[in-house]
Amino acid sequence: MTGGNEADRALGRQGRIVALVIAGTMILWFVAQSAGAWLGLAGRYAFLVDLFALAGFLWALIVTWRIWRKRRNMR
Repeated sequence: MTGGNEADRALGRQGRIVALVIAGTMILWFVAQSAGAWLGLAGRYAFLVDLFALAGFLWALIVTWRIWRKRRNMR
């Protein structure tokens, strides 16, 4: 097996993890927002959930950017 194939597989794994984090963050955010409204929680809890969601999306954006840079440098 060549090093290029292994690097491609590693980047593919990272891409799948990013996709799972994006999907999971969106689902958890939606559920938390709905549960907060249903339970009548204060707005500060909704803001806290929003910050956690933004952190997840920011992490995914940074990792996606790093994957893009690595693939670009491999060519």
